[in-house]
Amino acid sequence: MRLGFGKPRVRLILASSSPRRAEILRHAGFTFDVYRTHTDETPRPHESARAHVRRIALAKAHLAARREARRNRPAVVIGADTVVVVHGEIFGKPADVKEARRMLRLLSGRTHRVLTGVCIVRVPDGREIEDVETTRVRFLKLTNQEIDDYIATGEPFDKAGGYGIQGIGGRFIASIEGCYFNVMGLPLSRVWSMLREVGYPA
Repeated sequence: MRLGFGKPRVRLILASSSPRRAEILRHAGFTFDVYRTHTDETPRPHESARAHVRRIALAKAHLAARREARRNRPAVVIGADTVVVVHGEIFGKPADVKEARRMLRLLSGRTHRVLTGVCIVRVPDGREIEDVETTRVRFLKLTNQEIDDYIATGEPFDKAGGYGIQGIGGRFIASIEGCYFNVMGLPLSRVWSMLREVGYPA
């Protein structure tokens, strides 16, 4: 059985600027190029978290796929977007200390959901599949000092929900239900299943 650990004939492209998504793919043995997309990730009024991550993932994947199509280069593109949801409120990356503190206080002692939308597009034929992965994460109860000390590390500011499970923030995670890699930003096993569905590696 071919597992695809050799170099495929079709290029794999990650349409994301997230170093964590790249790290997940790299550690899983994938060879890929990164296309850093610039997409407005502001939630729309009354947009559900599921619809939001799906929309942004599609936008990222389509941007990269159009570029490859213009250059007449066969490729498989992965687009992804992740948010944290607490009581129906969508948390992206905190813009400042005040927002990071508010997010962490709302996460403290509660269970929240992490949603990642994934879109995979095959170029040049435009074959496309998408999905949304959900993981439930329970936080320990945090003191104000723990929150301030964590914010002072700088780790919360480039992560949805204001924490990184793979870093210092991992000490606050009491339990998870679902895919660990999804909390990092890319549900690895689901992505692998989707890649196989579009015929990658080719």
